[in-house]
Amino acid sequence: MPATLVGLLVALVAVMFGAVTHHVSPVYLISNVTALFIVCLGALGATVASYEFTASTGVIKAILKTTLGKDPQPGVDTIKTLVEFARKARGEGLLALESEMAGLDDPFMKRGLQLAIDGSDPDAVAQVMKTDIKAMKVRHKVASDWCQSYGIFAPTFGIIGAVVGLIATLGELDKPEKLGAGISGSFVATFLGVYLANGVMLPLSARMKRLSAQEAQAREMVVEGVLAIQGGQNPRVIEESLLSYLSPSDAEAFREANA
Repeated sequence: MPATLVGLLVALVAVMFGAVTHHVSPVYLISNVTALFIVCLGALGATVASYEFTASTGVIKAILKTTLGKDPQPGVDTIKTLVEFARKARGEGLLALESEMAGLDDPFMKRGLQLAIDGSDPDAVAQVMKTDIKAMKVRHKVASDWCQSYGIFAPTFGIIGAVVGLIATLGELDKPEKLGAGISGSFVATFLGVYLANGVMLPLSARMKRLSAQEAQAREMVVEGVLAIQGGQNPRVIEESLLSYLSPSDAEAFREANA
C-alpha cells in the first residue's frame, strides 16, 4: 500500500479514536450537513476560483496517482539500462543503439538517446532534456499548489461555518435546552476545516512536491547517462557516476548484485 494512503488513514484513525475517547461520536463529526456544505464546497469554490478549470479537473487525477500509485523505485533498472547501452555504444557505436530503441518503456530516455543517435550536439541534447524537466516541474506544481490552496481556504471556511452556527444558536436564546447542541454543532465546521487542511490537503500537497522532486532527479540521472553515452565514456565510470543518485544502501546492493 502506498505510504501516502497509509499516512492519511493513520491520521484519520488517530483523530477519530481521540474523539471517541472524549465520548464524541465520529458520525456526529461528519454528519453535519450545514458544516459540510460550508467547509467542503466553500473551500472548493474558492480554490476553483483561484485556478483555471483545466487545473481543477486535472487535480483529481493527480490526487489518485498520489494516493493509489506505487511508491517510486530507486532507479536501479534505469542504471542497468543506461550501462548496457553504454557498453553497446562503446563497442559498436551509437548507431547500434537504434535497434534497441523499440524496447524502451521510458519515453524521456528514448527521446534523449534518439537525439544523440541522430548526431545532435551534446549541448543541444542537454538543453532539450533539461527543458523537458523544467516543463514537467511546472505541470506538477499546479496540482500541489491547488491542494495547498484548498488547505489554506478550508480552516477559514470552518470559521465561517462556526460563525453561521453561532448566529443561528444565538437566535434561539429563548430555548436554553437547544443552546448546548447548537454551540457544539457550530464547532463541527471548525473541526472539518482544520482537519481537511492538515489531515488531507496539505499532506497531499507536500507529497506531490516530493514525488515531483524524485521524478525530476530520476530524469536528471537519465540526462547524465545519455550525455555520457554520447561522449563515449567508460561504462564503468558511467555506472559509478549514476550510482551516486541512489542511497548508499541501494548503491551497495546494486554493486553486490552486479559484482
